[in-house]
Amino acid sequence: MPKFRKKPIIVEAIQITRPMTVKTPGGIMRGNPGDWLITGIKGEQYFCKNDIFHQTYEPVKEDE
Repeated sequence: MPKFRKKPIIVEAIQITRPMTVKTPGGIMRGNPGDWLITGIKGEQYFCKNDIFHQTYEPVKEDE
């Protein structure tokens, strides 16, 4: 089976400290304290669990 790599993109993200919800194209998504709220390249928002966030994303220098 062919393998693919995700294209490198820059997203904005903040770690939340309280439960919250956001509306996504797939419906309402709930985030819990410690999750990351990510804003994608088209302005879409979604949550990511802390451990998966750190496996998937790395910090970007301000000039990138």
